[in-house]
Amino acid sequence: MSKLTSRVSCLVLGLLAACGPEPDLVVYVAHDQVHAEPLLRQFERETGLTVDVAYDTETNKTIGHVNRIRAEEDRVRCDVFWNNEVGHTVALANEGRLASYASPNASGIPATFRDPESRWFGFGARARVFIVNTNEVDPAEIQTMWDLVDPRWEGRVGMARPLTGTTLTHMAALFDVMGEAEALRYLEEIKSRNERGLLDLTSGNATLMRKVRDGALAFGWTDTDDFNVALQEGFPVALVTPDQGGIGTMLIPNTIMILKGAPHRANAERFVDWVLREEFEATLAESRSAQIPVRASVPRPEHVVDTGAIRVMDVDYEAVGSALPARQELLQEMFLD
Repeated sequence: MSKLTSRVSCLVLGLLAACGPEPDLVVYVAHDQVHAEPLLRQFERETGLTVDVAYDTETNKTIGHVNRIRAEEDRVRCDVFWNNEVGHTVALANEGRLASYASPNASGIPATFRDPESRWFGFGARARVFIVNTNEVDPAEIQTMWDLVDPRWEGRVGMARPLTGTTLTHMAALFDVMGEAEALRYLEEIKSRNERGLLDLTSGNATLMRKVRDGALAFGWTDTDDFNVALQEGFPVALVTPDQGGIGTMLIPNTIMILKGAPHRANAERFVDWVLREEFEATLAESRSAQIPVRASVPRPEHVVDTGAIRVMDVDYEAVGSALPARQELLQEMFLD
C-alpha cells in the first residue's frame, strides 16, 4: 500500500495526528479519484514527499471540499485544492481564501483559463456534451441544448441534478451567456419535465452516463471524461457537441490553487508547478478521462475533442464564478426536493 493510499482515510476522518507523522503536503481533490490517484502517487515517487489526499464523492462533487475549506478558515489544513471545475474556484478567490503564486510552468495557459492575480490556473478541460445511445436515437437528430426539452424525447432524456460540480457551473454559465430570461426558461422546462416524470435528474454525470450507455435513457448531458469511459468500454454511444450554430459547447477546466495560509507553502508551490507542466496536461489527455488541453502546444490524441474544430462557448469564468453563490441558491430552491 502506498503512502498516499494509507493516509487518505486518516485525512477524511480528520485524525492526522493519530495516523502518523505530519505530512509534507495536504491536497483536496475533486477530480475523480480513479483518475487522480495514480498521478498523486507518481508525484510522491518522484519527489519523495508524503501527501495526504481527500477525495470527493460523485454526488457531492466540489461542494464538499469548498464547504470544508470555508469551515477550516480559522485553522487551514489544505495546502492545494485541485478542483474539477472553475466556478467555485473563482468564488473562493473572491472570498479571499486563495494565495497568489505565479508558477513558472503556467506559461502558455490562455488568459481565459487563469486568474489575473495568479490565484488559480486552469488546465485539462472537459466539454459539456450530450452522450447519445446510438441504439436509441440517431445522433444527427440531436443538435442543440433545447433538444433535451423537446417533446419528441419525453421520458428518454436526463441530466445530473444541477446542484454540484460541472452541471451546476454549466447551468450557472447559461445566465451569463444567454441572459436571465432564456436561462430561466431552460431550467424551468427541465424542472417541469422532471416533476412530470418526463426527464430524469440523476445524482451525477457518471450516473447519467451509465443510464444512457445501458439504454435506460436515449441521451443526456454529461462531461467528455464520462463519455470517453463508456466509449472505451465498448458501449453504443456517440458524442454530440451541441449548439454549433449558436452559443457553442462549454469547456470547463480543472483548476488548481494554493490556499492562503497553507501550512506547507513551499511544497504546495512544488506541486502546483508539477501539475502545470505540459507533460501533465498531455498525460490527462491520454488517460481514460480524455481531458482537453487548454494549451495548443500540448499534444492531443485523436479521440480527444479538438477545440479548434468546434465552436466553443464564449464564457467569462470570472463573471460566472462571481455570480455562482446566488445562482447556486436559486438552483437549490428550484431543484431540491
